[in-house]
Amino acid sequence: MNKSEELYERALQILPGGCSRNTVLRKPHPLYHSHANGAFITDVEGVKRCDFANNMAALIHGHAHPAITEAVTQQLSKGSASTFASEIEIIFAEHLIARSPSFEKLRFVNSGTEAVMAGIKAARAYSGKAKIAKVEGAYHGLYDYAEASQTAKPDNWGTSENPQSVAVAHGTPQSALDDVIIIPFNDIETSLKILNVHKDDLATLLIDLMPHRVALHPANKDYVEALFNWTRENNILFFCDEVITYRSEYGGAQSWYDIDPDLTAMGKMIGGGFPVGAIAGKASIMDVMNPLNKPILFPHSGTFSANPITMVAGYTAMSLFDRDTVTALNKLTQYCRDKITEAINIADVDACVAGAGSMFRLHMRRDIPNDYRSAYQAENKEISFLLDHLFDNGFSMINTCSGALSTVMEKRDIDNFADILLDGLRALKARRTLY
Repeated sequence: MNKSEELYERALQILPGGCSRNTVLRKPHPLYHSHANGAFITDVEGVKRCDFANNMAALIHGHAHPAITEAVTQQLSKGSASTFASEIEIIFAEHLIARSPSFEKLRFVNSGTEAVMAGIKAARAYSGKAKIAKVEGAYHGLYDYAEASQTAKPDNWGTSENPQSVAVAHGTPQSALDDVIIIPFNDIETSLKILNVHKDDLATLLIDLMPHRVALHPANKDYVEALFNWTRENNILFFCDEVITYRSEYGGAQSWYDIDPDLTAMGKMIGGGFPVGAIAGKASIMDVMNPLNKPILFPHSGTFSANPITMVAGYTAMSLFDRDTVTALNKLTQYCRDKITEAINIADVDACVAGAGSMFRLHMRRDIPNDYRSAYQAENKEISFLLDHLFDNGFSMINTCSGALSTVMEKRDIDNFADILLDGLRALKARRTLY
């Protein structure tokens, strides 16, 4: 029994499933982190892998970046958190607000889930209405309302003209599901028809501009802009979930479209490797959280919100992620997507690569899915085969065979990845022929 097996046996006794987050699980057991630096992570068995997962897209500068490590170390000697405010909170908020034209005021929280939750509650407080609309299949965190229809299946998702609001967690109140209106991704006509039925009751329309669980490909421009224009016509707040996609451009994925969101949720990479979330938006909407107002429409606080460690790490990371660095990383990721396409063509298999900015996802089909239902697969053994092949040959991936690159990666890392992927695709084609 190796060290990871031993650790997992202990974990199973005290943690449900042996973990606190399901994404670390793999068969027959998780591997355990020993140390990481730059683009590489080493497990407790001493095996080193190039990290294309980067903690589920959260590490924009890879592991243990010297500037972030130094900034955090200095702050630790001054204290980690207190009931006093900190100047770095103001400095970091000023920096983020300067990056995106739609940001006028901002509040920090501790995760992307919290940011989405706060945004929904702010929209309700501002509008006085309860219902929200969201795209089928899109992931927005662990909130009952935000997670509706995140894992819808053919036997419960309803018709394409009338998608059902489906629970993820057993015991979710039906009343919560009734307050979530589900629309299909990239279908303007059907989405607007559904939205028009509920327009008098909607507080906000929540959208991920490149939803990972749908396809990890940017939403069609005409679709996003049609939805945005509809919200303008009907006095409904347009809320962008950029927890994952804010890494895509200097001002987030919203800069791909002619839109001016009312609210934006952020998280993951803006924390510089520490737990973080932020909700930003128009001053008039954000001020529902202002405790100086009477009455306070949305009382909001959090023990570790805007703690100095996260603020220092986040500000350092985002300062390093300047316009030139964003451009360079996106260029490297496009090179990666091109190399993946080249490997697919050489192997002559039905597959494609989706993505934009600094992310990609491999699909085992000829064309990129255009919506959740066409992307849906109960279990894809070929993706599992490729993930295992890449993992066994030195590459750690997100479990959908997706990658989120970091600024410390180099072209040779991409070339090595493409070579191993090509071997895997060839082996996969041989398996298809055999079976």
